[in-house]
Amino acid sequence: MDTYSDIKYVKGVGPKMAESLNKCGIFNVLDLLLYFPRDYENVPVRKSILDCEKTEKVIIECTVLNILKDIRLKNNKTLSTIIFCQGDNKFKGKWFNQTYAKNSFKTSNKYLITGKVDKFKEEITIMNPKIVKNTSMDENEIIATYPLKNNITNNFFNKIISDVLCNIIIKENLPSGIIEKYCFCSLNDTIRNIHSPKSLDLLNEAKRRLKFQELFTYSLKILMLKEFIKSHNNGIQFKMTKELTTLKEKLPYNLTKAQSKVVREILIDQKKNIGMNRLLQGDVGSGKTVVAIITMFNVVKNGYQTAMMAPTEILAKQHYEEIKNILNDFSLNIQILSGSTTAKNKQLIKQDLKSGIIDIIIGTHALIEDNVEFENLGMIVTDEQHRFGVSQRNRFSNKGKNIDILVMTATPIPRTLSLYLYGDLDVSIIDELPPGRQKIDTSYESMDNSDKVYEFALDEINKGRQVYIVCPLVEENEEMKLSSVEMLYEKLKREQFKSIEVGMVYGKMPSKLKNEIMDKFKAGEIKALVSTTVIEVGVNVPNATVMIVENAERFGLAQLHQLRGRVGRGKYKSYCILLANITNNIVRRRLGILIKSNDGFFIAEEDLKTRGAGELFGIRQHGESGLILSDVIEDIGILKLANSEAKRLIQSDNACDTKVKNEILQKIEQTSSYICFN
Repeated sequence: MDTYSDIKYVKGVGPKMAESLNKCGIFNVLDLLLYFPRDYENVPVRKSILDCEKTEKVIIECTVLNILKDIRLKNNKTLSTIIFCQGDNKFKGKWFNQTYAKNSFKTSNKYLITGKVDKFKEEITIMNPKIVKNTSMDENEIIATYPLKNNITNNFFNKIISDVLCNIIIKENLPSGIIEKYCFCSLNDTIRNIHSPKSLDLLNEAKRRLKFQELFTYSLKILMLKEFIKSHNNGIQFKMTKELTTLKEKLPYNLTKAQSKVVREILIDQKKNIGMNRLLQGDVGSGKTVVAIITMFNVVKNGYQTAMMAPTEILAKQHYEEIKNILNDFSLNIQILSGSTTAKNKQLIKQDLKSGIIDIIIGTHALIEDNVEFENLGMIVTDEQHRFGVSQRNRFSNKGKNIDILVMTATPIPRTLSLYLYGDLDVSIIDELPPGRQKIDTSYESMDNSDKVYEFALDEINKGRQVYIVCPLVEENEEMKLSSVEMLYEKLKREQFKSIEVGMVYGKMPSKLKNEIMDKFKAGEIKALVSTTVIEVGVNVPNATVMIVENAERFGLAQLHQLRGRVGRGKYKSYCILLANITNNIVRRRLGILIKSNDGFFIAEEDLKTRGAGELFGIRQHGESGLILSDVIEDIGILKLANSEAKRLIQSDNACDTKVKNEILQKIEQTSSYICFN
């Protein structure tokens, strides 16, 4: 059997089942072998039914004594029963509404079965027993459980993969030196142990090998992408315009040392004949936008257009207003394009972009529509880059040729980690806050004390200040007992805030209405704003001094830090109060980290230790990285080893290493027009 054999020719599959497997992304034998289990069950093998504990899932050997007739119960369920025996010990196997299940058994035949044990008085029952194949009774069985779709059962996957592994030898594809250095088992044994492990030790060894292999390939691709970009990217060389000095003098505040350093790094990139590909990270309120404005200004003064894309209309509008304000004296044509732009204005803006009349365009994902064309695009800026999918960012970068790319994020990523995550990007960090930023007093309270918290918020409102209240969900969720935005909004209007103006915003609200409410909040007409995390980034209301987060235990630390950054932007003392269901010490410890520190990088490190990748980025990134088993953050130790081996291979002149490099480079060249480099 060949790894590229069509899946329909595998024993037990056939044309009809092949269609279902195709929908799972399985088209050939290799796809099947790479369809890894999502989890494993460590099921004990019991020699005697009398040794089994109640509710325990077991594997047991037994003989069919009698197959009973189905019984129709009062609740319209059908009960199917088989009497099994082990010598003189009898027990029952039962199924509800699975009349077909007993057809797999024949009287007097011996079977290995698995299921959950139930004991009532003297009667022992195994519920929903299934036949187990390919096991030895010598030790506990580790059963792989697969992601299931299209009515394909776990037993079916276990059976066909077992059959395939009996008829194939898998060739090695890692350099022998690496296998020996890290004592990896062979790829042939690894694939067998990932699907049908004989022990937990063998399973863990298989996972270690495959995670390394994924991250080694990931690192190689990133490092070779960087080389490929440099050798195939005749970027635009921008001169440093003399007007940069004038702009610096007109800024309403002095740049911090960190901001000045980052501006220099970007301007040096712009002078090179290689297209810039730089990530700018900075904590909440560190002043990333003004850095982007200065560097965009330089590109415009070189005769090119620039564009900035933001994830929300609220943030895009705020960027537009700030850019207009800072560049007001330079006679530039600056426009905004978003979902709420009228059809007539959209048409005019698109015409002016294509003819080169517009110098700077700010917008949402409306900028990546096919009919948005530029006359002479020189640089793009993507804000909050992790919120855009790869395909969106790729479409944006393809609006120009060999353009400079700057991506910004306010989600601080631990410094050491960013070197591995963004090997294809140059990284700049603003690790200093501008002078005058208020230190925010942070505390947490039990949800039971919410009345006291809202009384404090009302006192602040009566002093002339404003308040944010953030909830995790829009609709009510009784099962999880989470606050609903709409429910809380109605409750506050009816009770604590009945004498003041309260507003509400959430993601799916029409853009026009959302913008109207935000404008009223900025103007001070709305005193308390109840919201989802739509206000997490970018919103700047200096008069807002209180941030209340309901069900704070449901948020990651990095996200809570982002929300806290919405206050403390003016001259008034500010507060962040985390209302939480404090059910255990883990919740207390996590929230305590925010009380202890205002440093986003420290918080990101702690978030990484306590919650993993999902909380650092808000979403898990597997779909974007192409990784199956490994996670670039949770497996950081393996990533470091893989990355160092990839760097060694890149620099090697060894014939085998060169062969590996050439294969990867060929794939990069074939797909370079579809790859997003940021």
